[in-house]
Amino acid sequence: MATGIKPLVLAKILWEDPNTNQREEFLLAEGATATIGRADSNDIVIKEQRVSRQHAVINYRDGIFVISDLGSANGVYVNDVKIEQPFPLAAGDVIRLLVPEMRFESAHVDAGQIDNTTLITMPLNTGKGVLTVSNGPQDGHSFYLIRNRITIGRATSSADWEICLQDTSVSRPHAALELVDNVWVLRDLGSANGTRINDAPITEKGRTLRDGDVLAFGNTMAVFRIG
Repeated sequence: MATGIKPLVLAKILWEDPNTNQREEFLLAEGATATIGRADSNDIVIKEQRVSRQHAVINYRDGIFVISDLGSANGVYVNDVKIEQPFPLAAGDVIRLLVPEMRFESAHVDAGQIDNTTLITMPLNTGKGVLTVSNGPQDGHSFYLIRNRITIGRATSSADWEICLQDTSVSRPHAALELVDNVWVLRDLGSANGTRINDAPITEKGRTLRDGDVLAFGNTMAVFRIG
C-alpha cells in the first residue's frame, strides 16, 4: 500500500519475472505486509501456473519479516528447505515458490527517492478488515468484515453465521471475530478442530489480529488484511 508518508524502508525482494525476464524489485517498509501469488489481488503478482492464487505472505512481526505458506499446492522453500511453519527471514535468504527464485535483502533507501509503485508500506488501521481464503473449498473468496462482531461456522441450510465456510472440518459455530477498540480479536468457540493464528492454536480468550496474519479454521486457511 502506497502512502504520502516517507516510511522507514527495511528490506527488499528481488526476482526475475519468468514471463518477461524482467528484473523486479519490491521494497518493504517497517510494518509492511506483502502477499504473493498468481491472483491480481496480491501485493506481488506472479503470473506462473505453478504459483498458487494465494501462495505466501511476508509480514512484519516484532522487528523482523516472517514468511508463511498459505497452503499452496507446491510449497514455499527458503534456502532450498521447505517451510512448514512461519519462517523468519534474514538478509541473503533465497525464497522459492517452485518458480521463480526470489531474494530477500536488507535495504537502506531514502523513501523520498522511491517510486511508490515499488514500495509496500504498513496499512492504515481503519477498523475495517477482510479475510481471503487461501486454502480450502472457497479458495480465493474474500469475506469483508462489515460488522463489529462476526461469527464463523460451517455452511449448512440453517446456518446464520456472518461467514459460512464450506468445509466439514469447520464446527457449527467455530470462531468469532470482534472489533474491540478498533482492533480485531479472534476467539475460538470450542470448535472440534481448533482455530490457529500463524500456526499457533488459540482459545476462547482470543488474540488480537495483525495485518497479514494467517488464520486456520479446521482445514480452511485465510489471510487477514486491514483495510
